[in-house]
Amino acid sequence: MTQLFKTPTATAVIIANMVGTGVFTSLGFQLVDIQSPFAILLLWLIGGIIAFCGALCYSELAASLPRSGGEYHFLSRIFHPSAGFVSGWISATVGFAAPSALVALTFGNYLAAIWPTLNPQTCALALLAVITIVHSIKRSSSGQFQTLFTLIKVALILGFCISALALAPSLQNISFAPQLSDSQLMGTAAFAVSLIYVNYAYTGWNAVTYLSSEIENPQRNIPISLLMGTIVVVILYLLLNGSFLLLAPMEDLQGKVEIGYIAAKAAYGESGAMIMACILAILLISTVSAMLMAGPRVLQVIGQDYPLFRKLGQTNKQGIPSIAIIVQAIVTALFIVSASFESILIFAGFTLSLNSVLTVIGLLVVRRREPELARPFKMPFFPIPAVVYLSLMLWSLSYIAIYKTQQVYMSAVLIVIGFGFYWLTKRIQGGREES
Repeated sequence: MTQLFKTPTATAVIIANMVGTGVFTSLGFQLVDIQSPFAILLLWLIGGIIAFCGALCYSELAASLPRSGGEYHFLSRIFHPSAGFVSGWISATVGFAAPSALVALTFGNYLAAIWPTLNPQTCALALLAVITIVHSIKRSSSGQFQTLFTLIKVALILGFCISALALAPSLQNISFAPQLSDSQLMGTAAFAVSLIYVNYAYTGWNAVTYLSSEIENPQRNIPISLLMGTIVVVILYLLLNGSFLLLAPMEDLQGKVEIGYIAAKAAYGESGAMIMACILAILLISTVSAMLMAGPRVLQVIGQDYPLFRKLGQTNKQGIPSIAIIVQAIVTALFIVSASFESILIFAGFTLSLNSVLTVIGLLVVRRREPELARPFKMPFFPIPAVVYLSLMLWSLSYIAIYKTQQVYMSAVLIVIGFGFYWLTKRIQGGREES
């Protein structure tokens, strides 16, 4: 009997997918235009509300349409197979391979900061190889590995927040209470663009829907995992960013990427900062692991649905899509070697947000079109969470379209290529069927 992933593993996948490089790098970009502690934490709270509303929407979809593949499955089922195919194309490239490569490289950079003789790319590739082997062999070891490293991640983040605030020689003289000037920031381009970075940091709250067919009692456990994982991450993000602001002067953080290192240096000194670099490297292991766990399931269901890619749908004796995992790892390795994705944060955030926006719209369509569909989990206060999610996401995306046009063009090109691949696939399959 194939062993299925349980609720703790599913929740761990969500937490690990979300808590990656975003929360340790975004604050510096936000402080370029916003120097209000209240406004900064409000950004992270709004991002959490967006993620939680999205999790409620996906919980209903995952419970009523339980199959692995995430947006690929939902959009294929609700709209058209081409929409699902393009969504799967996006997930396999931008959604998982590129961000996991970025996280792996960040892992390598942190290790290189401790041991300068190490090559970041080599460290990233080594981490990728180890995780690929772990996830390709046995489901029980895969789930245990993911759960263990996620628990370590949560414990280290909480430990950092508590110890740094307790041991710091002094804390910054700032207030998190709202000021009159804060009201002028709401609705501005600076606030909306900063929300883009926050939304990227929250990306991954939907990760467990890519594993739906491999979750024990998915109609019950997926909604629990989605909501629990999202709530835990919102709390962690508020604690982390509050700690960063209290530990280091804003001018030291402004425009910087290595936020965790700077905050640790202010709290513990130079030696403490080195320890923090090591901790951050450990934290990133579970993120790469979670992405390499969830992403290949999209390739797997594409292989099940399209004979041209049937190899991707094959599983080993443990029921693991080992070929899809290896393919995902190869694509990730190509990103690591090229390291040519400087604008990946905005590009990936925008493209993945389009995916999720269309999926939430799909929930509204299904509610109206299929009122008799069995819904083991029904979104409370329908349609308010969906409306809140769509309103905030579309508001943020509109500012990306205005101020980050290059990334929008890149996203459009990727989507067009996806539709091109779909057309080519159907044409080739049609030709084979006729012959």
